Amino acid sequence: MVGFKPTDVPPTATVKFLGAGTAACIADLITFPLDTAKVRLQIQGETKSAANTKAAQYKGVFGTIATMVKTEGPTSLYNGLVAGLQRQMSFASVRIGLYDSVKQFYTRGSERAGIGSRLLAGCTTGAMAVAVAQPTDVVKVRFQAQARVEGGRRYQGTMDAYKTIAKEEGLKGLWKGTSPNVARNAIVNCTELVTYDLIKDMLLKYNLMTDNLPCHFTSAFGAGFCTTLIASPVDVVKTRYMNSAPGHYGSAVSCALTMLRKEGPMAFYKGFMPSFLRLGSWNVVMFVTYEQLKRAMMAARGSWEAPF
Repeated sequence: MVGFKPTDVPPTATVKFLGAGTAACIADLITFPLDTAKVRLQIQGETKSAANTKAAQYKGVFGTIATMVKTEGPTSLYNGLVAGLQRQMSFASVRIGLYDSVKQFYTRGSERAGIGSRLLAGCTTGAMAVAVAQPTDVVKVRFQAQARVEGGRRYQGTMDAYKTIAKEEGLKGLWKGTSPNVARNAIVNCTELVTYDLIKDMLLKYNLMTDNLPCHFTSAFGAGFCTTLIASPVDVVKTRYMNSAPGHYGSAVSCALTMLRKEGPMAFYKGFMPSFLRLGSWNVVMFVTYEQLKRAMMAARGSWEAPF
């Protein structure tokens, strides 16, 4: 069998919490250019001002990446990486690392969890994660959206972004887009974690696969596709709203209605391919790494407790 073997002792809540944050950071490091390309495609067409007509136009995932490398340099693909890693360490630790614990809470410790308990656990940890990590998400999106054009950059660094947003927009600026982000992450968490959970359980139940890397890979890929399909509209609205100037949209609902009126319903699926490439690959890297980290950390813990 490839990878670490399952341990006799189930992973503790602390192991899951730390493992989820670490695995998510590793996944972000690998897939961040796809996420940046997704953001650029999602905000394209948002404004039609004369100044904006000179901005680079993006076509497709790899076309967007090529254009950014050509016009802004390869480092532009990692704009907002620091905030992204800050986000994942706080965000994924809560929404993924605490999922099993919250699921057990809703099932009152029962090993058999129904679909309702799984969905409820996903919604709960998704909302909790947004409450903790929203400012890091706002800064990440702002960095990814800004292009290096003649007008200069919007923010000079991660800490400068936090300070500038708080100074110009107040503390509420750091929590901008909380409502659509809660909605998005309730959907993402439910779809991503519950789908992964269900696919993995089915593969193991019917002996189609054993609990190892191929099983984790298949479950994660399926979860990534389902999540992208369901969450894309909310994700586009969240990105547009969080990146907008103060007063541009009255609310997230206003942002969605403006998009529908000016750009049509397909605007809600802008950046779908990079979203899928990113979520699919992110899910595979994150879940495979997460499963291995849990086993490695529990194996290390066992060796520390029984060195001889």
